[in-house]
Amino acid sequence: MAEGFYETSKALSEYLLFHYGKPEEVLPWCFGPSDALGYPSRCVNKCVAAERLTPNARALDLGCAVGRSTFELARYCTEAIGIDLSESFIANASQLQREGQLDYSFAIEGELCQAAIAEVPSGIDRTRVSFEQGDATFLREGLGQFNVVLMANLIDRLPCPIKCLEQLPGLVAAGGQLIIASPCTWLEEYTPKAEWLGGRERLGQAPETLDTLREILAPVFTLDGEWNLPFLIREHARKYQWSVAQATRWLRQ
Repeated sequence: MAEGFYETSKALSEYLLFHYGKPEEVLPWCFGPSDALGYPSRCVNKCVAAERLTPNARALDLGCAVGRSTFELARYCTEAIGIDLSESFIANASQLQREGQLDYSFAIEGELCQAAIAEVPSGIDRTRVSFEQGDATFLREGLGQFNVVLMANLIDRLPCPIKCLEQLPGLVAAGGQLIIASPCTWLEEYTPKAEWLGGRERLGQAPETLDTLREILAPVFTLDGEWNLPFLIREHARKYQWSVAQATRWLRQ
């Protein structure tokens, strides 16, 4: 199944570079979409309204991958929990939390690789961060409520995104912020077509993902901001995935 990709060494290498790679490592050219670098950090620093956070704020990063956004949330919150389904991603994110860095390599061409070091920025308090493996659709009991919940590049990789969204009123505290960012790449390898939030005709209409999010979230959330965030995933030195995520911030009523 497509979900198994996230347990491969290829996925781990690409995501460590995506989250922690230096600009010259990710994009070693004097041209190219440099504004698409640093996406996991921008999802937090661009979209979270820091001035609205109270002391001792808590954050939850659903679909955290290898954890860069979770660490960025710790700049603003005294506790940041990252949850991902991938055992490999969580193991490496946890090592970064413990040690602050880890060695890895990324592809140059074919079997040729370049050694690199993933590092948590020195200004981040790693003791505020924890990681755990979990299913975003069936979260464990006892997580409590959060002042910020981030879901970056997650909803279009879930088998039933509506089930995930239905948990959010109980997770986001009153006045809290929900950040959803997605390129809306709906694929049947991950999500049965009947469960897509957008990109297909439904009852004679053709809603896009944001239309469905409004419908589902409107009873308890208010749309407070919207951004188009480009991002770049490097496969090797001459092949990249350039995408534009639709990012929205919702306030819990």
